[in-house]
Amino acid sequence: MTGGRMMSKQIVLLGGGHAHVHLLIALARRPVPRAQVTLISRDVKTLYSGMLPGVVAGLYAPEHAQIDLAHLAGATGTRFVHAEAVAIDRVGKRLLLAGGASTVPYDILSIDVGVEPSLSSIAGADHAIAVKPIGAFLQKFDALIARCRREQGARRIALIGGGAGGVELLLSMRTRLLAEANVALSFALVTDGEILPTHNSRVRAAFRRILAERDIVLLEHRRARAIAVRAIEMDDGETIGADAVLIATEANAPRWFNETGLALDQLGFLAVGRTLQVINDPDVFAAGDCATFVETPREKSGVLAVRAGPPLADNLRRRALGEPLKAWQPQRHHLALISTGERYAIASRDWFKCEGAWVWTLKDWIDRRWVRRYQDIKPIERRRPRSK
Repeated sequence: MTGGRMMSKQIVLLGGGHAHVHLLIALARRPVPRAQVTLISRDVKTLYSGMLPGVVAGLYAPEHAQIDLAHLAGATGTRFVHAEAVAIDRVGKRLLLAGGASTVPYDILSIDVGVEPSLSSIAGADHAIAVKPIGAFLQKFDALIARCRREQGARRIALIGGGAGGVELLLSMRTRLLAEANVALSFALVTDGEILPTHNSRVRAAFRRILAERDIVLLEHRRARAIAVRAIEMDDGETIGADAVLIATEANAPRWFNETGLALDQLGFLAVGRTLQVINDPDVFAAGDCATFVETPREKSGVLAVRAGPPLADNLRRRALGEPLKAWQPQRHHLALISTGERYAIASRDWFKCEGAWVWTLKDWIDRRWVRRYQDIKPIERRRPRSK
């Protein structure tokens, strides 16, 4: 009961991704009359992906990059359920939670649960350190720091994956490990194509230069076949020494999506249209890395997830009120600010490239400003509809 009126709509947000963080505030400031908003998340705190490299490099304390979902839910009048969903009963319109004992009903469902590590294409990859999901990565990285500090510990660090996230992360790891382990370490980056394949040639050249300046071995157009004891085996038969291997390749969609009957793309991600609805169910929306725009394909990124927040909030509200939904056209190109493991970054958009300490300062300001919107937030007074 709220204001003496029975709730008639159950709006359920599954996952604490970047788009849903925005939804909590948006739906509190413009609430749907007689609706209950519920957030279900396996994590109580979520780490902003744009600040992960800075946390790894030691430029930020973890708490500076984290958003407390339980606190944010409380401040916005949202019901918070600390659990993991494992199935959707679309006929009964309910979510089944891990353990099988609990279900959560919904009238409208939005999914922003992120991705799972993709390890099946490399033999022995279960012995490597998966970067995604990022919520579990910091604990793994702390364990790697401890391994490097040991007398007979890890000395050769390799990362598989040449996207911006992998390059940025390896540079950040190098900064932190050299500072904290206080031993001689070597680093290598392996990718089956070029590094930063979605960026322009000048950006790629700049990062090749930076990797070389920091003595990081770069192996492009080389496919890792298997991870063996203290080594990576390549497709061409060569073996590369590695005491610790990280995998930052493209991740997979959650496997339980396959049993939902929801429309999926060829890789198993939720297929959404311009309204952010899953294309075969108007009451299910999705955003973030777990979703694919089938009409306007875009590279998965934290920036895209953040920008999906406002149109997702608007269309969820419209669906609940029975109003026409609005199409959203994601930007084809966005400005990427890619850090180099120190207070220096490179800006990239389409053909544009520039670099410098000032680019990192700009990135730092943007990232901190976004996170602060959702940290230490004061309770939001939910506006009730006026009586006619």
